[in-house]
Amino acid sequence: MADENSTPKDETRAGEAQTGAGECHSGQHDCPYPQVTFSTFILSLSSSALVHLGEVPDPDTGQTMENLPLAKHTVDIIAMLKEKTSSCLDADEAKLIDGILYELRMKYVMHRK
Repeated sequence: MADENSTPKDETRAGEAQTGAGECHSGQHDCPYPQVTFSTFILSLSSSALVHLGEVPDPDTGQTMENLPLAKHTVDIIAMLKEKTSSCLDADEAKLIDGILYELRMKYVMHRK
């Protein structure tokens, strides 16, 4: 329910912010980025780690290069986020972060050999 000071435009923007539809964080329609959620943030970090592991090409250069210290740093960030948020993650988020950490750690170990 709207308060006395809100306008229909304000109500529309509030609804868009809740659903992730409509305007992008920059105020432009048709934002090329997915809605920012904990899961999309973790998936983004995971993608970065895969680039640093040399598993996928760098999207900017198209080249595959390995940077194990940076890959480890990114995995450590994801592990820290898991620890700091463990009490407030829903079941799907917890499963996602556990699976990503397992996969990235196994790939890291394989690259260290």
